[in-house]
Amino acid sequence: MLIVVLFTSMSRKAIIVLILVLLAAAFAFAFSFFKIGSLPKRLKDIPQAIPQKENVESNEENRDTAPIWEIAANLEVPWALAFLPDGSLIVTERKGTVRLIDKNGNLIKDPVATIAVKQIAESGLHGITLHPDFNVNHFLYLYYTYSSNGQNTLNRVSRFVFENNTLSNETVIVDTIPGAQFHDGGRIKFGPDKKLYITTGDALEPSLAQDTNSLAGKILRVNDDGSPVSTNPFTSRVYSYGHRNPQGITWDDTGRLWETEHGQTNTDELNRIEPGKNYGWPVIRGAESQKGLESPIEQSGQNTWAPAGAAYLNGSIFFAGLRGQALFEAKIENGKVALLEHFKGELGRIREVIVGPDDMLYITTSNRDGRGIPLPGDDKILRVNPQKL
Repeated sequence: MLIVVLFTSMSRKAIIVLILVLLAAAFAFAFSFFKIGSLPKRLKDIPQAIPQKENVESNEENRDTAPIWEIAANLEVPWALAFLPDGSLIVTERKGTVRLIDKNGNLIKDPVATIAVKQIAESGLHGITLHPDFNVNHFLYLYYTYSSNGQNTLNRVSRFVFENNTLSNETVIVDTIPGAQFHDGGRIKFGPDKKLYITTGDALEPSLAQDTNSLAGKILRVNDDGSPVSTNPFTSRVYSYGHRNPQGITWDDTGRLWETEHGQTNTDELNRIEPGKNYGWPVIRGAESQKGLESPIEQSGQNTWAPAGAAYLNGSIFFAGLRGQALFEAKIENGKVALLEHFKGELGRIREVIVGPDDMLYITTSNRDGRGIPLPGDDKILRVNPQKL
């Protein structure tokens, strides 16, 4: 009633002035509430940092010397990358699609395949890798989440034949890996020994990580048909155990296996993996130690990396940071690790990193996964020149 009386007693000009004052106050409140000034600097910096793809043909020199270059855009949660022998790039999207970027850098509109996955939260289509003899057999492998009865959640690894830009002849080689909406692991790679390594999460049941009879919370090592390698430590597929949610594996130039793992609240890990060893989850975490359990080579301490894909190049392990929003570099010198951060906050969430045939790093953003701030063009595949970091 008081507001009505005030408005009726004021002149038209005074009312306009009052409205303008109220609008200014509302804008100031919104500015403070949403912290506009502290939004990621990538909003203003990255368009200049990433040369536009349409300039590639007219400026080849810039592309080769730029620290970072856009390869593809407008993807939806690209999870894993693999190069084909002809230089084209194949990528999985978590929703279940397999996409192809040809050797000229063009993203093919139609998916190579659409896999029937169970995509809830972090589950869905994950890892991809090629058989070491791909030129001969055309075998391509995928890791994905599914449900066998509509209620349960499981993961599997399947082998396909990839020919004429299509996938066919699915053969399930490792099945009924425990799954959940979170902690599904999902990275698959062939090692220097030509065996297939598979990371699995604890499927939100931590005790499974300590059970060597379960496939959950493990790194598995299998032959190319999914059978256990005869020299595995437990005469099963299990290679190492006690893992929470491992999402990155790579080998250094001496053949040692390294792994990145999502910990619990500021206890993310970089581990050096040895066969048969117990990496502690959920008994120990982060910097904790206990006899018979392996502590990480490096851990996030008071920070959070949420580490994903990993790749080794020139004495460093590069790994992607989701919540950490950086490309992390663990430089290995004299048995010690020095941790560096690249593009901190500039690209948003980073999920995958691999080394290309040109010795460049290829990374994916993951800003459309429900936890990031997507910008026009997200998600992207980017090429990083390690000499320019």
